[in-house]
Amino acid sequence: MSTINITAARKDLYNLVENVNLYSEPTLIVGKKGNAVLLSEDDWNAIQETLYLNSMEGMAESIINGAKTPVEDCVPEDMVEW
Repeated sequence: MSTINITAARKDLYNLVENVNLYSEPTLIVGKKGNAVLLSEDDWNAIQETLYLNSMEGMAESIINGAKTPVEDCVPEDMVEW
């Protein structure tokens, strides 16, 4: 994670936003009254989804077990009813 002080971040906000989106690497913005982290919306949404899935009892184990299932034992995508 890169770090930048708040004054420099203010001057270069456009490039900071572009970089966190391009490289998926958050930036720590350091200020006198506290710090903040700038990250892409996609990364934020991924974090939120992970937290949500981990909050559901048994979901993590289900995902791990599903990942161990051989592909040939899985239901083909075109047969899944959404």
